[in-house]
Amino acid sequence: MFRIMIIGIYVAFFLIASLIVQPIMLLIGLFSRNARDRASLAIVNHGFKLAIFMAGVKVSVSGEENVPKDEPVLYILNHHSIFDIVLTYVRVPRPTGYVAKKEMGKYLTLTWWMKLLYCVLLDRSDVRKGMKAINTCVDYINRGISIAIFPEGTRNKTSEPLLEFHKGSFKIAEKTGCKIVPVVLTNTSSIFEDHLPFIKAVNVTIDYLPPIDVGAMSREEKRSLADMVHSIMEEAYLKRIEG
Repeated sequence: MFRIMIIGIYVAFFLIASLIVQPIMLLIGLFSRNARDRASLAIVNHGFKLAIFMAGVKVSVSGEENVPKDEPVLYILNHHSIFDIVLTYVRVPRPTGYVAKKEMGKYLTLTWWMKLLYCVLLDRSDVRKGMKAINTCVDYINRGISIAIFPEGTRNKTSEPLLEFHKGSFKIAEKTGCKIVPVVLTNTSSIFEDHLPFIKAVNVTIDYLPPIDVGAMSREEKRSLADMVHSIMEEAYLKRIEG
């Protein structure tokens, strides 16, 4: 209970302080978008790192050298915890927008940080709005901004390694030709979701798998892209949890 109280106070302080910081970021953006992006990335990364430290979470990472540093990519992640974004965002080497459910747009200062960081709100109940969100992601990739998406569409609360992937998530890579970097997270639900409302100090792993060059694929290969990535990530997940 102590950890969640401390993190709760910290988050409240961070969001209140954001009321001062965010207008400054917007002002910087009037003169230099790159400077605003770097500053926003640094601030949120620092905030997330401190949250991970206060939670007592130990993170083991492998394959991070697989992430291209000089081009935007599409990160494909499995999803078990609200901490998945926190744990992976601190490791992105360039501005990266996460695709989140539309409900995240309810919170004022949090929503503003999401906008500053190129996050995209997705309404899966509306096909037209869903395609608009995907096209926004395509535009970001073309502008040099990476995108991270959870193709399962929701947190996996089952005993299955991964839920079925929504094929629309992969349209971002198909339309831009950017590389896909599969990211496999394990044991993240043990931080919080497995024992609400407590936060526990646990060990988690993040595996960055070799990038997939979608631009070099044939049309036939692209049709089975979602299934192929699912299979690769499921194999890596099972290998990790089986030790």
